[in-house]
Order: sequence, then C-alpha cells, then structure tokens
Amino acid sequence: MQKSHAEYVPMLKALADETRLKIVDMLAGQELCACKILEAFSITQPTLSYHMKILTGCGIVEGRRDGAWMHYRLNTACTAMLTDYFEKLTSVETVCGGPVCNCGCGKKEEQ
Repeated sequence: MQKSHAEYVPMLKALADETRLKIVDMLAGQELCACKILEAFSITQPTLSYHMKILTGCGIVEGRRDGAWMHYRLNTACTAMLTDYFEKLTSVETVCGGPVCNCGCGKKEEQ
C-alpha cells in the first residue's frame, strides 16, 4: 500500500535539519553508539537526544539500549520507502505516446 504525501512529511521535516542529515549520513551502513555520534558534533548530550528522538520518532532511525548506552542504526525499510517515493516523484511515465506527469493530473511535462 502506497503512503499518502502527508505521511512522508515527518520524515522529510526530520531530514530538513543539517545536524540530523549528518547523523543519517554517519549511520549509513553501520550502527553507532550515541557517544560516537556525539563526538562528531559540538553539541550537548541533551541536544543529541532531542535530534535522535525526532529521527527515531519518524522511523528513519532505530535505537537499541545496551546497558547504559544507546546504539542507533538506519531503518532500511524506511530509507527504501523514501527512495521509492523520490523515484516516483521524479519519474516520467509515457502515456498516449508522450511524457506526462506521474501524479495522475494528465498534464504534459515541459521538455
């Protein structure tokens, strides 16, 4: 089932912050302890917790507790869903022999 545009808004808002975007980049392909993420920034631990709450709340990042430590990783299902969403937004389908917008409005794209 395809999500509506509104369901992507929390994820896109989360990624619209430079610090959170850098955190997502750091987590690409690996799990990191919060302490390792914190070392890369000039922010306090409560500020990092705030950013991680936003990233985990929208589903882009998953957290797991290991004793006193928090470890974070990307939610690959969520990132794949965002990738698919952007591919669909930017694709041009051929209908009736000519390119048209894929949103269903039937408007022809300018070339």
